[in-house]
Amino acid sequence: MKTEIFLPVIRTALCMVIAAATASCAQERVAPRAEPVAAQGPARQAVAEPRELKEILMRMATFLSKAQRFSVSLQGSYDVLQESGQMIEFGETRKITVSRPNGLRVEVEHSAGEKHLVVYDGTDITAFSPSQNVYAQASKPGGIDQAVTYFLKDLHMRLPLAALLLSRFPAEIEGRTQSLDYVERTLIHNTPAHHLAGRTETVDYQLWIAEGAQPLPLRAVLTYKKAEGHPQFRADFADWNLAPDVQNTRFAFTPPQGARKIAFLAQVPELALPAGAPPAQSGEQP
Repeated sequence: MKTEIFLPVIRTALCMVIAAATASCAQERVAPRAEPVAAQGPARQAVAEPRELKEILMRMATFLSKAQRFSVSLQGSYDVLQESGQMIEFGETRKITVSRPNGLRVEVEHSAGEKHLVVYDGTDITAFSPSQNVYAQASKPGGIDQAVTYFLKDLHMRLPLAALLLSRFPAEIEGRTQSLDYVERTLIHNTPAHHLAGRTETVDYQLWIAEGAQPLPLRAVLTYKKAEGHPQFRADFADWNLAPDVQNTRFAFTPPQGARKIAFLAQVPELALPAGAPPAQSGEQP
């Protein structure tokens, strides 16, 4: 069969890669780290000490990294810079299911109705486009951490908030965060939450983290500050389930009738390109 480049629509379905699960910082609303913003209302109190900022962030990261299984739904939107220079927002819904160490399933549906699927079963990672009835598959034994890293860095695919899926999430976000501010204590979907704003080398982030015994992320905003136009990715989390009833078959991929197996773009050797043609780019942001 003739080698084909994996369609850009699959990459688009996954949107912007996360550098370390991060988002945008609205500077005009952020207090200096030594002076957290005082929240309004009798039930709201600002964090008293700057050191507590890191504790809130790391509590969330550690809690999520130790969850052996979870599922969550995301309502997201992302910016796409047009040739005219205008930034246009598109929407998506996403359902993520994780069963450590080897099970990952990401289902995406865009606002235009197009659907995409990424699954990992401990051996193979597969990206499938139902509308095109094509899929690309690569072997990567070793677990979710290794598969996600390979998916992003070697296959040059996109998976927003990918660090949230990793067992090493605490080390990732701690190592990459260069500054952290407390914005306010607020309510997200009637749940008390800490609103934090952090910065990495390439991405500014905001995270809204639930208070209490389950410090789960409730909202995230990422700003890719080195990309043209500073595009954003935004997501609201809902329906967290820390004990989903899922079978291993949920993470296996069986090609539907008539589906064509094609190559990820990064798997196409340069020798297969026309003479003098430059290698195709994935459009991945740094």
